Amino acid sequence: MADFIPPAQNPGSIFADMRGHHVAVRTPSLEEAKAFYVGKLDFRVVAEWAYGDENLAYLAPPTDDHFYVEVLGGGEPAPAEVRPYTDLADSLKYRGYHHFCLNVSNVEETVEKLRGRGVTIVTEPFVLEAISRKLAFFRDPFGNLIELAQVLS
Repeated sequence: MADFIPPAQNPGSIFADMRGHHVAVRTPSLEEAKAFYVGKLDFRVVAEWAYGDENLAYLAPPTDDHFYVEVLGGGEPAPAEVRPYTDLADSLKYRGYHHFCLNVSNVEETVEKLRGRGVTIVTEPFVLEAISRKLAFFRDPFGNLIELAQVLS
């Protein structure tokens, strides 16, 4: 199975104008988050702004102009840790935001490049036959999970 073939679009929906845009990640420090996403993942800073006592930014993957990670950094009180994941299985015990996914052409090569940049790998590459994907998970400095997915042919 190649990539998913979605069902027909529904242009008659009253929500036909909805499009995915970004996922937001709350962090204690925008600068620390940028050091990770820009410095280790080569993301690009699309925009930065202040909101109250927080500093925010949209960050985009190296070659994707249609998906952003919005980082909400700083502010008082500082955000509290609520999901102390120890591994992927442990992370499934908690409700709410879990991860976002980045498609890559080769999961194993990407994991090795991330490891070379000192990124914490949470789950080594594995195949999930049900969706014809090879997957792996890593985390940012704040414990937020990020999935890598390779479509298998």
